[in-house]
Amino acid sequence: MFNILLVDLTWNKPLLLCVIGIAVLYALFVNRLKDIKMYHKQPLFFFLSLGLLYLTIGSPLTAISHLSFSLHMIQMSILYFIVPPIFLLGIPSQLFQRILKTPIANKIISKRFLAPKLSLIVFAVLFLMYHLPVVLTVFTQHPLVHNGYICLLLILSFSMWWPIVSPDPQQRLCDGQKKRYVLLSGVLLMPACLLSVFSALIDGANNPFLTQITALLCMPSQSISIHILPPPFNTKYDQAMAGFIMLGIHKMSLMAAIRLGTERSDTQADKVSP
Repeated sequence: MFNILLVDLTWNKPLLLCVIGIAVLYALFVNRLKDIKMYHKQPLFFFLSLGLLYLTIGSPLTAISHLSFSLHMIQMSILYFIVPPIFLLGIPSQLFQRILKTPIANKIISKRFLAPKLSLIVFAVLFLMYHLPVVLTVFTQHPLVHNGYICLLLILSFSMWWPIVSPDPQQRLCDGQKKRYVLLSGVLLMPACLLSVFSALIDGANNPFLTQITALLCMPSQSISIHILPPPFNTKYDQAMAGFIMLGIHKMSLMAAIRLGTERSDTQADKVSP
């Protein structure tokens, strides 16, 4: 039965070429600009973010994640709560300032985002809407709309993380402001998590992506999950587990981003001081 699904388990080759190109450009810039002061983990963060980005939206795991609410939530959490902060943490401040000096880059970067708090609010609303059954059903019928929605959320997520781990020190929040921003982030994203938990506890919800796959196989959606995914992914509480997983990943990513951002700032300050 798993072999039937292998048709959708493909690698996104154009995206892979883009990711490799970005990685090569980053390596060339860092190697050529010898005077850049950088945190020793920054290249690791940058390359890791590119790898996770491709893994979540360009690898066969994208199709597999549609078989389970919890797997899908892990995929979404990595894409929006892990990839953006470590990508931004991987950009040295001096490299970012030099990139801003180019007219094209300055124009794109200065106009690319909404204000961070507005981005956070819009992201939270769109993320909640994404997990409404009626919206998911529309996405299964219109893949281009689905892909566009995912890209919009990804752009908003970068803006959402910007004041916490921005490569520009002047655009980062101070400690007090950062704590309030983190609290606001947790409150605004809570409804999307609770939606999954309450839906599972009340009656459970159908997975439109899984239904679309199983409709092609003319089999009940539950039978696909039972044969492919081990417990607890094939239980009726899978959706509740998905909500708790997203809450946990979001909380841990916030804590890790703040700690790593502080380490980066301290390291760069030590290098600047005589």
